[in-house]
Amino acid sequence: GSEYTTTVEGYIPASGRGIQGATSHHLGQNFSKMFDIMYDDPDTLEKNYVYQNSWGITTRTIGVMVLVHGDDKGLVLPPRLADIQAIVVPCGITASSSAEERKSLIESCKALVSDLMDAGIRSEGDYRDNYSPG
Repeated sequence: GSEYTTTVEGYIPASGRGIQGATSHHLGQNFSKMFDIMYDDPDTLEKNYVYQNSWGITTRTIGVMVLVHGDDKGLVLPPRLADIQAIVVPCGITASSSAEERKSLIESCKALVSDLMDAGIRSEGDYRDNYSPG
């Protein structure tokens, strides 16, 4: 028994439904009286029962994130949650590109990754030879 409960409800535009994402229960002194949980009041030096709260942001919230940001090709996390926020891919390398042109482009991409990291953006470069952009 809580004295009152508040919730955070989320709306899922794709389905038109809502879901409870988080709850906060003000338990008052119900459980502290049951389990004799007390503190010494520093002003009055009296023993008082503690006030307790219980709250949680549940796994349902993670499920909603997967529902909203995933599709049949996988999960695309919002940038703040993503482990990698930006991937720099060198574009324009062709079979006729010289080794010097390739090296120059990749060095430019590495400099961009460094600049992004310095700006607080979690970044990586994808310099694989066996894949082409697009």
